[in-house]
Formats: sequence, structure tokens, C-alpha cells
Amino acid sequence: MKHLSRFLVASLLVLGVSTANAQDENNPWAVSIGVNAVDIFPTGGDLLTQGEIFDEYFNATDHWNILPSVSKISVGRYIGDGFTFTVSGSVNKIDKAGELPDGTDVSADDLSYYAADGRVSYSFKNALKTSWLDPYLGVGGGYTWVDEIGAGTLNGSIGINFWFTENLALNVQSTYKHVFEDYEVSNYPPTHFQHSAGLTFAFGGKDTDGDGVYDKDDECPDVPGLEEFNGCPDTDGDGITDAKDDCPDTAGTAEFNGCPDTDGDGVADPKDECPTEAGLAELNGCPDADGDGIADGKDGCPNEAGPAENNGCPYQDKDGDGVLDKDDNCPDVAGTVANNGCPEVTEEVQKTLNEYAAQVLFDSGKSTIKEQSTKVLNDIIAILKEYPTAKFTIEGHTDSQGRAASNQKLSDARANAVKTFLVENGVDQFRLSAVGYGEDRPIATNKTRAGRAKNRRVEINLKK
Repeated sequence: MKHLSRFLVASLLVLGVSTANAQDENNPWAVSIGVNAVDIFPTGGDLLTQGEIFDEYFNATDHWNILPSVSKISVGRYIGDGFTFTVSGSVNKIDKAGELPDGTDVSADDLSYYAADGRVSYSFKNALKTSWLDPYLGVGGGYTWVDEIGAGTLNGSIGINFWFTENLALNVQSTYKHVFEDYEVSNYPPTHFQHSAGLTFAFGGKDTDGDGVYDKDDECPDVPGLEEFNGCPDTDGDGITDAKDDCPDTAGTAEFNGCPDTDGDGVADPKDECPTEAGLAELNGCPDADGDGIADGKDGCPNEAGPAENNGCPYQDKDGDGVLDKDDNCPDVAGTVANNGCPEVTEEVQKTLNEYAAQVLFDSGKSTIKEQSTKVLNDIIAILKEYPTAKFTIEGHTDSQGRAASNQKLSDARANAVKTFLVENGVDQFRLSAVGYGEDRPIATNKTRAGRAKNRRVEINLKK
């Protein structure tokens, strides 16, 4: 019972170390359970029962003391940069104590063996760039009891882990335990080797989001993700993590930061105003069939090039006079470029107007137009409407009979009478002006009746 209590003390020491460090949840832990063998013979000691160091090192049959049950437990904590701190407790029975110089085996009477040890070891796994082969060296110390006698030891270990999975390994280890000199004279516990083999279970590390990536390695510790993305999610499965994906819910390409380009025009869908029609980058992904720089959807004439100020349509020239309607003061009447698209009054037209105007008759000494002049006035109106932008002056003239003042007044009245008639029958009043010249501008002699008749007239002249 007293021997069992010693093993329990060693086990509690192991578990106590684990509990004391449990708050560091991001550090991985490992527990090993297995068997151990105590070999007293090949340690190079001076005692009769000990041979030269490493002498018959592998002679398990004659020298190894093995308890056929679980006899060793270890707990290890990784402390960084390849180093691990491990504590272990072990129990055994000593019935093979070595041999005498003549080769006679030295037996012991089932002495109880208990040990509690601590070790700092360095792994060469990273140096070997392997994930399954894990050799290590370790140094440490401990306390060993053989039956009723205990002694401190200085330990050197060599071992190897064969990792079957990320969490499970086979551990094999050999430890040289040197008993401090003060205790060697008592024979027990002597300097010895302790070999062990067992299974190692690795665990530890906090995984808040449960995605299999520990928080310390998880770039997105609160959101389940993928191992290949260091624990970050890729919702749309396009190979770009959500945090770097401008379109996390729609699969896209790295070229467009995770967004798609449905129409393949080089403009990502979120920036493409026409995502299902291939277009131009300068038009935000929309097409321009006529190449006038206006997207088809905003182009009044998508198949005919035209300026933006005309809604993408070409300017027309309805009257075919060479002047575009936008610049044509007379878009429905063919004219000349020099006259802004309006027809020009020729000398022939001017002559015709005055031939008609000369036929306008008035009551004698009055400005009242005679009824028979209506037809010729309508002919004048027809000519004026052919030149909608041309302006005219209606001039009144008299002969020299009578007082000059009266003639002046009469010529004004007759010119205005003609203007009034024209305006009342559809001619824009702003195109017409009326003036009387009295007897000042004769075109014939006033000495004859025929000459005076020619001087009594109305003229309609183009205002230039």
C-alpha cells in the first residue's frame, strides 16, 4: 500500500502541473501512457552489478525489468521554438540487478520502483521538415525510490515520436538516470537506464468557431472557415476569403477581387451598368453599337452615330439645302448657307414684288385700298411667305401735285394701309416696316400725266 501511495504522489504531481497551466488554452498539450523498462546493468558504474556503459544495452532478456501493465504516464506542454516541458511518473518491480564479474546474474527480491521526473526536450521535426517523424533530445532531473530508499537523478533522454495523425503518436524513449554520488554507496537506487514505449495523445488549443483551426493560428477565430485559408471562410467557394472578397456571396475571380464578370467585358458585375451585355469600360460596361460615345441604353439612335447634345442622333437637314436643321433658320424651306438655310430674295423676286405693288390702287386723295387690289395683295403675301426670315420696307410715294406736307402724310398713310392688310392676312408684323416719302423720290417726270401716274406708287423692297 505504501508503494502504491508513492506512485499516486508521482501521478498527482504530473496532473498538478497540467492543472496549473490549463489557463493557457492556446498551448498544445500531450499525454503519454505506456510501459517502462529499468535496466541497471550497462551504466558504467563501479558497483559489481553494473557493467560498462552501454554494455549489453539491448539485452532485454537478462537485464530489463518490465512490469507487464501500464506503468508510465507523462504530460507534456509545448513551450515554443521546438521545446517541450514534460513531467512523468512511473512504477516498476526490480528483480534483475545485473550480474557478477563471473557472469552470474544478481537477483533482487521484487524491489518496488517509483520515479517522478521532469524534462525539457527539443524536437528536430521542423528541422527535418517532416510531419510524422519527430526525434528529440532531452535533459532534466527527478527523484527515484527503490523500495524504501530515494535519490535525486540527473537525466538525459533520447526519443522519437511517430505521428500517425495530428493527435496520435507512438513514443519510444531511452533515459540515462545518473544518481547523485552521495547515494551510490547505498547501492539503491543506483545509476540506471529507463526505457519506455507508449501512445501519445496531443490536444489543447482553443478553437472558438469549431473549424478545426486553433485560435492562435486562426485568422478568423470567431467565424468557421477552412484550413487552407487559415480558418477564414470562403462562402462562395471561389478561392478568395470573404474578408478579401468584394462579392463574398457570388463566385468570381481574383482579377476582380472575387467578383464575377458575367458578360466577359472586363468590367466586374458590381461596377457594370450592363452586366449581361458586353460593353466598354469607359461606358461602365455598356455597349455602344454606333461608336458615338453614348451607351446604347441612353442613345436615341443607337445604330446611328450622333452627338450627345442631340441625344446620340445625327442632325437632320430636312429641306436638303446643306444647312443642318439645328443651324437652319428655315428648316422646312430650302435656302442657302449664306442666308442660314433660308431662301434669298433675288432681284427677279424683288422686281416681281414691285410690279405687284404698283398695281395696288387707292381711292383718290385717300389711303383706302380699292377692292380690286385684293388679288394682287394676296399674290404679294404668297411671295413674302416663301421668305419667312426676310424683312421688307413698304414705301409710299406721291406725285408733286398739291402741298408737299399733304403728300407726305398721304404717302405714310398708304404705306401703312398696305402693311396693315399684309399683317392682317398672315405676314409677321415684325418683318414689315412702313414709311412714306411723299413727293421726294419720283421715278418719272411730274410734268406729264403719265409721269405723275408712275410716281403715285407703293414699293415693297428687301431690307438688307
